[in-house]
Amino acid sequence: MHNKNYLRFRIIFILLLFPFVNFTLAGTDWPEFRGPLGNGYVSAEGDVRPLGLPLKWGEGENIKWKTEIHDSGWSTPVVMGGQVWLTTATTNGYDFYAMCVDAETGKILFNEQLFHCDKPEPLGQNVNCYASPSPVIENGRVYISFGSYGTACLDTSTFKTIWERTDISCRHYRGPGSSPILFEDLLILTMDGADLQYLTALDKKTGKTVWKTDRSVKWDDLGADGKPKIEGDYRKAFSTPFIVDVKGKKQLICPGSKAAYSYDPCTGKELWICTELADYSVAARPVYGNGMVYVMTGQGKAGIKAIRIDGQGEVSGTHVAWKVERGGPKLPSPLLIDGFLYFTSADGFATCLDASTGALVWKERLGGTYAASPVYGDGRMYFFNQQGASTVLKPGRTYEVLATNRLDVGCMASPAVSGKALFVRTKTHLYRIEEK
Repeated sequence: MHNKNYLRFRIIFILLLFPFVNFTLAGTDWPEFRGPLGNGYVSAEGDVRPLGLPLKWGEGENIKWKTEIHDSGWSTPVVMGGQVWLTTATTNGYDFYAMCVDAETGKILFNEQLFHCDKPEPLGQNVNCYASPSPVIENGRVYISFGSYGTACLDTSTFKTIWERTDISCRHYRGPGSSPILFEDLLILTMDGADLQYLTALDKKTGKTVWKTDRSVKWDDLGADGKPKIEGDYRKAFSTPFIVDVKGKKQLICPGSKAAYSYDPCTGKELWICTELADYSVAARPVYGNGMVYVMTGQGKAGIKAIRIDGQGEVSGTHVAWKVERGGPKLPSPLLIDGFLYFTSADGFATCLDASTGALVWKERLGGTYAASPVYGDGRMYFFNQQGASTVLKPGRTYEVLATNRLDVGCMASPAVSGKALFVRTKTHLYRIEEK
């Protein structure tokens, strides 16, 4: 009898504890660019448990720590196991570094050069840098990529390099930008350069190539000498792939210059291509919902298109549900929340569209210029501009500002979230922002 009562007590205790265990697990890690779901969400859609994210902050308010980051990098921090990983590189492109920061204290745990280049190609502009691709992390390993300048896998406990590759080449022309992603046992890299455009998947354990698929778009920008009329810009891209599940089958959606593509992530086989309303230098990561993938078209007209993803081959004439030809984001990725698509343009306009039709719901000026992608948590959208200002908005049919905040320096990198803390990388520092 004593044992039975003890067993009942244990079961009741565990059941009572279970909600609190779940709460501590919600929003714990930020493993890749745009977070655990790849879409800017802190928690799964429909998970309304409060995280306690900060609403107000400034240089003297709700800053747990602030750590200076040397040189230059626009990569988003990734957070797991009490570690924050990020990349940086010298402004001249000679040396490339990985850094690990203690998430609790802000102390730098690892800061080592991974790669060197004797003759990096000049960027030719001040929008990008040599350390823009974000790392991707899993238990025990972090994967660092600088595009054609090098990709490496590091052990997160010993900080030792497990494998590295320096032979995955393309001419980025304006610098690398696409972030790597993990899918099952594969590390997938996007290499959209001025000369070569392809995707490749590496065995994440060994770094060996598993598949490689060239972009299939037909180019029409050649001059009489056989060279591109505008060197490089019309062929390169910076987008990060997004994995979607379509009736139990996975698709890897990856916009490139002149087209949006879907691939089988296991084999690299092209499933469909959409060339309608396709610009160049696309950077935003797609989002998915309602059976449609929402693709930003890049520079040029900066349009948006919603593509039904159950097609095959060229789907421009059959599967484009709607399109907006101008006014989309050139750099930041969007948020898709409860049937509405939210984004900021490079020149500081926040826009809400009906995701089913593309109809404009509202458009308001936030101010400043934007490169960082927003995040969504605790029923709030967080936007960070390049001048140091941040705006917290409430999603919905009505434009509603919940808070405005400011740091000394602005953001090119997108923020990360872990637990109830924002990890914000400005052009000079990494912050842990948390309500005390």
